[in-house]
Amino acid sequence: MTNMELYLGAGEFIDSGDAHVRAFALREASGAGDDIARAVKLYYAVRDQILYDPYHFGEAQSYFRASNCLRAKRGFCIPKAALLAAAARSVGIPARVGFADVRNHLSTKKLLELVGSDLFIWHSYTELYLDGQWVKATPAFNLSLCKRFGVRPLEFNGRQDSLFHEYDQEGRRHMEYVRQRGHYPDVPYEEIIGEFRKAYPRLLAVVAAGGLRDFAREA
Repeated sequence: MTNMELYLGAGEFIDSGDAHVRAFALREASGAGDDIARAVKLYYAVRDQILYDPYHFGEAQSYFRASNCLRAKRGFCIPKAALLAAAARSVGIPARVGFADVRNHLSTKKLLELVGSDLFIWHSYTELYLDGQWVKATPAFNLSLCKRFGVRPLEFNGRQDSLFHEYDQEGRRHMEYVRQRGHYPDVPYEEIIGEFRKAYPRLLAVVAAGGLRDFAREA
């Protein structure tokens, strides 16, 4: 298998062979004239049709899988990035997932208390191979949520990286990437969940108990 084939086939979490993922990708990319146009359409479909919800989260593998995120119509950054990658692969665009630790993540007071810090580890984005280069895109934060938080939504043109909300609408610094963790052909679930258990024991316990419901309403 060549390196590019590695980024075109279905994975356990980037499950581009799932029938619902394929149907979603074909529907949302329809009418686009080339890979860049298809990638842009898929980006906005994942960004805005799938709600960002850090409380739709847990230790089960299903919370990290693209197809489950699509069915639930919500998810946190990792499954949303996996879904964009899976959708891209479904229409023949090589794709992979990247990760970084970020500070001043889009969050609420309650979420920050549960996390115990403003540092969010293993924040995920998607890398798409377009016009001979890898381009980064972050589909996590949907438009309606950005409006509630007063931050500019991330736009994507398929040619330049679209990674983070550096400033809010008032010009105040909002998000900072503090550690790059590299890119992967599929979500490295075991490594991620091992670090989540150490870093976020309280958050995992509360979401497992069903104590968190509506992230957008907290904004």
